This record gives sequence, structure tokens and C-alpha cells, in this order.
Amino acid sequence: MKNFELFLELTRLKKPIGFMLLFWPCLWGLTLTLRFSDDYFIFVKHCFLFFCGAVLMRSAGCIVNDILDRKIDTMVERTKNRPIASGKISIQKSLIYVLILCSIALLILIQFNQKTIILGLASMPFAFSYPLMKRFTYWPQLFLGVTFNYGLIMAWVSLTNEFSYYPLILYFGAIFWTLGYDTIYGYQDIKDDEIIGVKSTSIKFKHNPKKFIFLCYLIFYLSILFLGLIMNYSKFYFLFSILIFVHLSFYQNKLLDISDPKTCLKKFKSNNLLGFIIFINILLGNYL
Repeated sequence: MKNFELFLELTRLKKPIGFMLLFWPCLWGLTLTLRFSDDYFIFVKHCFLFFCGAVLMRSAGCIVNDILDRKIDTMVERTKNRPIASGKISIQKSLIYVLILCSIALLILIQFNQKTIILGLASMPFAFSYPLMKRFTYWPQLFLGVTFNYGLIMAWVSLTNEFSYYPLILYFGAIFWTLGYDTIYGYQDIKDDEIIGVKSTSIKFKHNPKKFIFLCYLIFYLSILFLGLIMNYSKFYFLFSILIFVHLSFYQNKLLDISDPKTCLKKFKSNNLLGFIIFINILLGNYL
């Protein structure tokens, strides 16, 4: 039981926001294809497979992150008690968990077409090198955005077996969505991070964070509107999109207090709801 609890803590499975933020772009990519297909059985099947893949890869990513950051984590108040940093679990055992999780994820990946498999394998180096970025650049969140939303393109290709600019438009915007929300997330640890010397957009834009976050969210919102135009979505899509803009610009950004870690975490977690809202909005665009 103790080992199982440590595994849950190591993989953050008790904190679903992580794998849900990885899953929402996948679901958006799958839902976009419903504009051109009505095979709902395959759609539901792929939703399930991508959800399992998101959980597995997010869990593996958390372990790799903790292995690479084990020394840094001991110096940060929020992370000093993580299993690897605190010595509760060995690196060897953690690597075994990573191998098991990735093996199961690979079994899921090979259920898709060849193009999706190639895309999935190509993403692996990016997925596991993200934790190193904060040592070299103030833009690790940008790198995270590129990798975290990659499933949007994979999901589209898994159902259509072709590449298209439709998912690329939303993928481009979603990169800035991640850039915005992970900058908010970073303000929880900014004092410790500055002392340690790690880099982030939270630190780079600490004197004027709301302008930067608003710009990120504006680019994301404009990509949503542009997608609706080229997909020839109905007026209901654009009307419902107003709710997305209000959530991003007012609730997450205007009401943000970067000096309050609890507020930052609350705003960050609200992106789970936003992911669901965008999913509903794409459905509205497809069917109304």
C-alpha cells in the first residue's frame, strides 16, 4: 500500500489537472474531424485511447521531471517533499516505472495509423527534455506549449490519416494558451526559482505579467475565431467564444494576484474547465 501511495504521488495521479491539460487538445483535434465524418464509434474509441495515452505519458513525464530536478526540488518549498527529492523512492525504481508506463503507452500508440505512430515517436525527445529547458532559457513554457499540445495534431491525423492546416491553426494558438497558464503556475515558486537560478517566463515578465499573459491569451483566442471562420462554423460558435475570452482575459488575467500562490494555482486549474468549454464550442460549430 505504501508503494502504491508513493507511485500515485510520483505520477501526480491524484492531481488530474496535469493529464487533463494534455488530453483537452487531443479531444479538440478529434472533435474537429466530426465536421467531415460521422463515424461516432471510432471517435469514441479514439477519445478513450488518447485519454489513456495522456494519463500514461503525463505520469511518465512527471517521473522524468522529478529525476532531472531532484536537486532543485530539495530547494523549493512546494516540491521538497516529492518522493525522489526526499529519498522516499530510488531513481532506479523510478526509471522502472517510466519504462512500464511508456511500454503501455506504446501499445496504445500502435493501435493508430502509421502517420500517427510516427508523430507519436517523434514527440518523445521533446516530451522528456522539457525539464532541462529552464536551465538554459527563460522560455521553457514555450517549449512546454509545443510539446503539451502536440496531441491535437496526432488526434486529427489518427482519424483522417492526413495532415491539414485546420488543426495547425488551433495548435499554434494552444501553444500560447499553455505559455499563458504555465506562466501563471510559475508564480507559485518564483521566489525559490530566483534564488536557485532557474529560468521561466514568470521571472522574465515578473514586472508586467498581466500584459504578457493577456497577449498570449489573445493570440489563442484569435486562433479560435480564425478556426471558426475557415471551418465555416455557425454564429453559435462565435457567440459561445465570448465566454472563452471572458474567462481568459478577466477571470484568469484581470483577477490574477501573482503574489498569492493559492490564487495562481486556482487560476491555473480553471483551465480544465476552459478545455471543456472549448470542446463544447467545437461541437456547437459542427452541429448548429
